[in-house]
Order: sequence, then structure tokens, then C-alpha cells
Amino acid sequence: MTKRNSKSNGKQERRADTSTETRKSASLFIATAGALGLLAASTIWLWPGMPANATEITVYKSPTCGCCERWIDHLGDNGFDVVTKDIRDLSAVKAAHAVTPRLASCHTALVDGYVVEGHVPVVDIRRLLAERPAVKGLAVPGMPMGSPGMEGARKDPYDVLTFDDEGRTKVFTRH
Repeated sequence: MTKRNSKSNGKQERRADTSTETRKSASLFIATAGALGLLAASTIWLWPGMPANATEITVYKSPTCGCCERWIDHLGDNGFDVVTKDIRDLSAVKAAHAVTPRLASCHTALVDGYVVEGHVPVVDIRRLLAERPAVKGLAVPGMPMGSPGMEGARKDPYDVLTFDDEGRTKVFTRH
């Protein structure tokens, strides 16, 4: 029979308490790491090349424009829920949303309070929606070869611009 004094029993009890605290801390760490992992995964889910959670985008376009149809396919293939409005004259839509002739392209879209003019890639639309800058929207003026919907034999460099109600622009992304 081994006899222990009260001091050694106290140490053993403290060690047991410390061990329990260590297990609790480890469990909390694992739970926190798991939650952060899920948050990171959900952020990646909404980033380029991955489907969005059916973000609705309304596209105003000419009923006869083929490149608009291909851009709409680009949106749908990347998880957007696309509502198409075929209209013959887009000038009133563009004017109502501060799209100047200098920014204009063949279609105008509206998504979550922003205007998207022209062949803007999904990666830039997702970034706009994630960052929520204080701008009216994004524009790819004209119809640059190699932009979504304008794929072909060559790929020209182009800029995606932000614009405001006064027509001021800044480069958002270079492609």
C-alpha cells in the first residue's frame, strides 16, 4: 500500500484539472478552425469559375445580337440566374443608368444595385458584388475580341472600368 500525502494528491488533482482544460481548449481550437474552414470554403464558392447561389442578373439586349447571347451563356454557365429583356433601342436603358456613349457596348445588365455594361467577365462581376465599391457599375466599352461572348481567333487586351453617375471612370481590372 502506497501512502500519499495531501500535497501530492493536490498536485495530481491540479494535473487532472489542467488536462481537462487542455482538452477543452483543443476542442475549442478544432471547432474554431472548422468554422474558419467553412467560411473560407464559402468565400471560394462565390469566386471565379464556381457557381454563385443563383444571383439574378437582368440583361437588356437587342433581339438579334449573337455576342449578347454568348455573354448570357457565360453568365448562366457560371451560376447566374439570367433574365433577358429583348428591346430594339437600348438608348433609354443606358441613359437611365448613367451609361455614356463612351462606355457603351451592345448590352446593359443590372445586378444587385449595379450596372454592368458590355462584355464584363464573371470574375469581375463577382469581385464587384463581393467588394461593393461606391460606384454605379462596371463597363467594358465596345466589343473587344477575347472578352466573354467575343471569343475568337485573337484576344485583344481590354480594361474593365468602374463608372459613377458623372461618367468618371477608373480601371477595375486589366485583361
